Amino acid sequence: MLSRYYDPIIAIATAPGRGAVGIVRLSGKDLAPLVRAWWGRDLRPREATYLPFPDAAGVPIDQGLALYFPAPHSFTGEDVLELQAHGGPVVLHLLVARCLALAQEGGAAPFLPRLRLAQPGEFTERAFLNDKIDLAQAEAIADLIDASTEAAARSATASLSGAFSKQVNTMRDALVRLRMLVEATLDFPEEEIDFLQKADAQGQLTRLQAALQALQQQATQGALLREGIQVVIAGQPNAGKSSLLNALAGAELAIVTPIAGTTRDKVEQIIQIEGVPVYVVDTAGLREGLDAVEKIGIERAWAAIEGADAVLFLHDLTRCDRADYAAADAQIAAQLAQKIGRQVPIIDVWNKADAVADATQTMPGIRLSAKTGAGLDALRAALLHAAGWQAPAGGLFMARERHVQALRQVDAHLMEAAAHLAQSAQALDLLAEELRLAQNALNEITGAFSSDDLLGVIFSSFCIGK
Repeated sequence: MLSRYYDPIIAIATAPGRGAVGIVRLSGKDLAPLVRAWWGRDLRPREATYLPFPDAAGVPIDQGLALYFPAPHSFTGEDVLELQAHGGPVVLHLLVARCLALAQEGGAAPFLPRLRLAQPGEFTERAFLNDKIDLAQAEAIADLIDASTEAAARSATASLSGAFSKQVNTMRDALVRLRMLVEATLDFPEEEIDFLQKADAQGQLTRLQAALQALQQQATQGALLREGIQVVIAGQPNAGKSSLLNALAGAELAIVTPIAGTTRDKVEQIIQIEGVPVYVVDTAGLREGLDAVEKIGIERAWAAIEGADAVLFLHDLTRCDRADYAAADAQIAAQLAQKIGRQVPIIDVWNKADAVADATQTMPGIRLSAKTGAGLDALRAALLHAAGWQAPAGGLFMARERHVQALRQVDAHLMEAAAHLAQSAQALDLLAEELRLAQNALNEITGAFSSDDLLGVIFSSFCIGK
């Protein structure tokens, strides 16, 4: 198991497919013998060198740039060699094959024959293991690649630069100082000086909890930027669900006709509201299906509703005074309450406001017109409010759900610690244990304390070349 961390690795670092430029990346303990075996000379560190990439017969596979980064001044902390060639898949695979062949041929360094293809995320994993980045920064690399909005990309960049980690480490240092006071009191119980009272342990713990609350708020917002909001539009046929999707997306994505049951399957589109990704799902009209295809579409609609973060319950203002329509709406409302409960917000949206008089509107919720766009801004604001989004006053960093959960564990342990501290000397050992557990939970964020299973899950989600 340990040997995989010492094997030199190679992979194509650019996305699959054709491109103007493609990159092959290598990382290992000492790549200089491979460089000399291929070109008969050393490359100048951190300088781009234009040269041919010859095959075994000396015929160039391609010509491009080679960049050599000797350890420890590289992304991974090991020697790194990057080859920039034309971005054809065949060319890049030939370069990988040539490097593997050179490693097998070269006897100058005995480890070179172990050169192998990299696993997903292995370059970033080595940067983490070699203390070039912490775990939160490593995750930020994947988040930056996957960012679907400008705000998400900027937040991921902030996390990659260490904004999140700096706050976590500052809190950890304060927690360590408090632990030292408690441990000192436990080690020297005969001392007359009350270490905890003199050092204002209660004040330190209170300030820690206040800082944690602020960090939790930022992390929750950062997780929302990363995960986004899953919003499902539900309602009876011909209420205007597809028209609302098109209006929110600003494009004709879903087919709109006066025929009831036009939408038979889910239609999804990602939009952004104040930089927050919102995944909007248009579904089949909820009613008793008239044929097998429509019944399947309605089943999928209910499945989407059960997995939603928010539901837009769309009503037709032009039909809401009809008894049969109102009864069907009431039945759908009861089914929504039964299937998703109170955890998922249900926003009542009254559509086709352009077709009725203002005086007829007495229902709670949002009144809009998908046709004219009136009321869409109010709907967007309601969606952000339902998701718990608050525009940050300062900078915002990217966070993940595991970070939010870890901070909740820290909060729980600090609350227990505060209760034990209030009991003074009778519970100092329990106080020390809660502070230790709080520090461990905090360290899980940056990877100072983490299991191999957690690392495996995180880095397996990366692309091969990272």
